[in-house]
Amino acid sequence: MQKKVVHIVGTGTIGEPLIGLFTDFRDKLGLDEVTFHKRTPLSSDRSKIQHLLSRGAKLATDSDQKDAFEKLGHRVDFEAEEAIARATVVIDCTPAGNDMKAKYYDHIQGPKGFIAQGSEFGFGVPYARGINDEVLRPGEDRFIQVVSCNTHNITTLIKTLCHEGGDKYSLSRGNFVCMRRANDISQTKDFAPSPQVGKHDDPEFGTHHAHDAYHVFETLGQKLDLFSSAVKLNTQYMHSIWFNLVFDRDITREEMVSRLRANLRVAVTDKRNSNEVFSFGRDHGYYGRILSQTVVVLPTLAVRKSRELFGFCFTPQDGNSLLSSIAAALWLIEPDTEGLSQRLEPLRRWIYTEI
Repeated sequence: MQKKVVHIVGTGTIGEPLIGLFTDFRDKLGLDEVTFHKRTPLSSDRSKIQHLLSRGAKLATDSDQKDAFEKLGHRVDFEAEEAIARATVVIDCTPAGNDMKAKYYDHIQGPKGFIAQGSEFGFGVPYARGINDEVLRPGEDRFIQVVSCNTHNITTLIKTLCHEGGDKYSLSRGNFVCMRRANDISQTKDFAPSPQVGKHDDPEFGTHHAHDAYHVFETLGQKLDLFSSAVKLNTQYMHSIWFNLVFDRDITREEMVSRLRANLRVAVTDKRNSNEVFSFGRDHGYYGRILSQTVVVLPTLAVRKSRELFGFCFTPQDGNSLLSSIAAALWLIEPDTEGLSQRLEPLRRWIYTEI
């Protein structure tokens, strides 16, 4: 029987915790092996890489970097292309997913599928766990784009609050302002010293957040009226989103709160400071991550003129995209959509309903 191998490309904000999750829960997730690729040998990363190796992950590098990694004390088990070819699923956590697809992934037949992250639009089917699982087609969808963490948040708000069953959505229009953290706490570059407003470079959707959310729902046959703006704030804690949903029917605040509480992938909170929610994740999350899709701040919810909902929510770092990446990988290995929730059960403890 062929080994079930997950190969992760990149060891950054998403790659590192993914390697850890797959390695720690390898047996419970039904995997045989976890491998990962790192491009650049750095002494500053030695402790991180060595710790991942000590937990059972196996390192792959480019052939011309093998000696440099070994000089740092790392065991190298595979060359980059070999690791891709022998994997069951490849998860690319770099900003070069589409480039890698054109260069390697399109031409390699060994893996059952490939997953890219965030803004790599066009890589494959745009996907968010709990939003459009049913559109994935066994044997056909080998390429999946796990959408960005803020896009997860937006799609979850819409699906939770506006879905009326079947193909009916009561959303007339959705507006979102994504207030992004300057950079991750693990990153030292590109910190914003003051609020930095983003451009509306998409005339229909504003920023890629609404654009990607639109295309997630398009896979479900929906064409929603969405628009997003973005501003980068001088904080490293969490992304925040202000949202305005306009409904085609009357709503109440009580109904909206009830819908949020009924979704087990949604966390609600009375905390209005992002540092408090971030601290909860640091103390109780996995790798500091909350795996819920969104954290909605209940005191901010307001209904205007019976058909408009306003509110704020926090995006749980990259936890939501981590969950979707694991779900997509397990689906590619065994495309059983109905049984996916049970296979993800080992991670349930970090999917909170209240923070």
